[in-house]
Amino acid sequence: MPLALPVLVPGPLAAHEAGVAPATIRKWVQLGRLTAAGKAGRAQLFRLEDVFAAERAASRRAHRPTPGPEPAPVRHADTAP
Repeated sequence: MPLALPVLVPGPLAAHEAGVAPATIRKWVQLGRLTAAGKAGRAQLFRLEDVFAAERAASRRAHRPTPGPEPAPVRHADTAP
């Protein structure tokens, strides 16, 4: 049985499939979170599994709690400052 080649799609279609804006795909490439798997003329082509993985990683980053300021130490009445 021959091996199936991955399907490559252009950025706008990849964005549509992942439910993000095309600018998001371009930003992920710029930040190194997504790599094009090929080119067709000037258009970058992406493997959908790579796009979905980048989307899952971005979603995890978005839902991670942001660190806030350190809480002030508790001072007890019987200790000197």
